[in-house]
Order: sequence, then C-alpha cells, then structure tokens
Amino acid sequence: MIIPLPSPAEASVAPDTPDVAPVAEVDDGDLLDAYSKAVSTAAERLIPSVASLRVTRQMGGWSAGGAGSAVAIEPGGHLVTSAHVVAGTERGTATFVDGAELEFKVVGRDPLSDLAVVRTTGGQPIPAPMGDAARLRVGQLVVAIGNPLGFAGTVTAGVVSALGRSLATRDGRSSRLVENVIQTDAALNPGNSGGALADSRGRVVGINTAVAGIGLGLAVPIDAATRHILESLIVHGRVRRAFLGIVGGTRPLPEAVASRIGRQRGLEVVQLLEPGPASAAGVRVGDIVVELDGQPIEGVGDLQRLLVGDAIGRQLELRVDRGGALRSVAVSPVELRD
Repeated sequence: MIIPLPSPAEASVAPDTPDVAPVAEVDDGDLLDAYSKAVSTAAERLIPSVASLRVTRQMGGWSAGGAGSAVAIEPGGHLVTSAHVVAGTERGTATFVDGAELEFKVVGRDPLSDLAVVRTTGGQPIPAPMGDAARLRVGQLVVAIGNPLGFAGTVTAGVVSALGRSLATRDGRSSRLVENVIQTDAALNPGNSGGALADSRGRVVGINTAVAGIGLGLAVPIDAATRHILESLIVHGRVRRAFLGIVGGTRPLPEAVASRIGRQRGLEVVQLLEPGPASAAGVRVGDIVVELDGQPIEGVGDLQRLLVGDAIGRQLELRVDRGGALRSVAVSPVELRD
C-alpha cells in the first residue's frame, strides 16, 4: 500500500489545533534537579573557604615553584593542606576567590598522613564546616573543590567509589599506610591536592591527596584519627608516634589459637628493626602478634592505630603466637624518629 503525500496546497493549510497557553517563564533555580542543587549548594558553602596555594622550593641551587590547595579550618587563619604540597618550604601565599591574598607560614607537616597545617596572617579566612568520613557510604555524592591546573575555585562532583583504601606514605626511613582513604571518581588533577572533598551538605569529609589514575582520586578522610593529627600539628607542630620496630603482614592463625582467642588472623613478624623495643623485649621473627595492650591485632593498621603518642615510654603487654602457644612479652615503645 502506498501512502500518498499531501499536495503542496494541502500541506500549506495548517490543521486545526487547540489553543496552547503561552509557556510561563521559570527561574533557572527552579529547574535545577536535586543533584544539581546539592552540588551547587555545597560549592557555594565551601568555595569561600578553599584557597589556592603558591610556594617556592629551594632545590639545590635552584628555586622551583609549586601549587596546591588548602581549606580554612578555623577563623584564626589555620588552613589544612597536603603535606607534599608544602614539602621543602616554610612559607607561601594563599589566595581566596574573593581576591584576598594572604601570606602563610607552615605550622606543621606530617608526611606519614600526608596532612599539613599552615597559618595565614593579615586576614580572617572563613572556616569550612567539617564532617565525619566515618559516615560516608559507597555511592554517596561528593564534591571536590580546589585549584586544579591553576584554575582556582574549581568544582567537580562524583561519588564515593570505595572506602577503606590504603595509601602508602614515607618520611625519610619511616613508612606508613594511611588507612580508610576515600576513593572517588570526582575529577582530580594536579593542584587539587590539599583541597576539600565534601558531602552534599558542604561538610568537608576529606582532603584530596592523590590522582591515582583516570577517573580515580584519593582523599585522606576527616575523622577522629585525622582530627587528632590536625590538633597535634596546630599545638605542637608535629605528630608524636610510638615505635616498636616490627615489620609484618597479616597471616592466618593456627586453628587451636584462633579457636582460643576467637579471631582468625594476626600480624606475623617478618622483620625486626634493630635496635628496637620489640627485639630488645624478645620478640622473634615468625611470631604472630595477636594483641597489644589488650587490644586485638589482625594487621598493620591495628598496630598503627595503637602506636600513638600516649604509648611512648609505657610498658605494654604484647601477646604473640609462637609455635602454636600464646606468650606475653612486655614492650616499651619509643618515639618514632626520622
């Protein structure tokens, strides 16, 4: 069957159509969907608190410029940034989106958490509201604000791609895993380091620290542990950590030991750093650490969490599995030094 086309005359006659009411003008704000509103609200709340940092590093006989981001955390002028952003320098310039350009000095750096605190002079930065990364969920909306590639006040958005990642850090001969690192697909580029990763309410839940690959960024969480680090940097200019001299990895426990203590894994001692408190106390390579000071140990992270400043110089009970038998060893951690 062939459907005939209308003749030119027929085509020129408009069919009867019902009256159509004119389209009312709608404010652009009313057209924003929930996602856009969340991102724009978080951005408006945080952009005034995020600064672009400029630093100059001395490298041998040469001077090299560097850039990054920072987040104001209290009205006295303290800003948090990434330790690697201010590595090799003690001062620089922080520029805010309102045009304020403030000189800053480095208050303290902690390369083992990749966090640092700087303090500005001559102004009163607007502190950002702080959140709690412990409440984050995979798939949750997050907003990144920083200074990528030198473009200050840049906003990107994405989701929490994963939680509980680990980030290896180093300071001289000391190394450490930063735990519970946030993985996000919010676009991060060089210069974003030290900037804010925020939830949909504009609360800072992380400090962007690394671009791990295309569509893959990492942020140090803002939680109870990192708040303690920031407080220590502000008050003391450094973070005190205890040291045992154990290098190890997670290992399954013998069935009898696992049944006795109700856990399946411990931290196997694969190397003892000498001189060190563990070797001096009689810990041996091959021992599996299951407890320190009454707290369960299943991996490196558990041990790191307990080796804080308060443990320095105190005698602690270290329980180990040695050949299927549980033994207690008295150890006294010393302060971790470079």
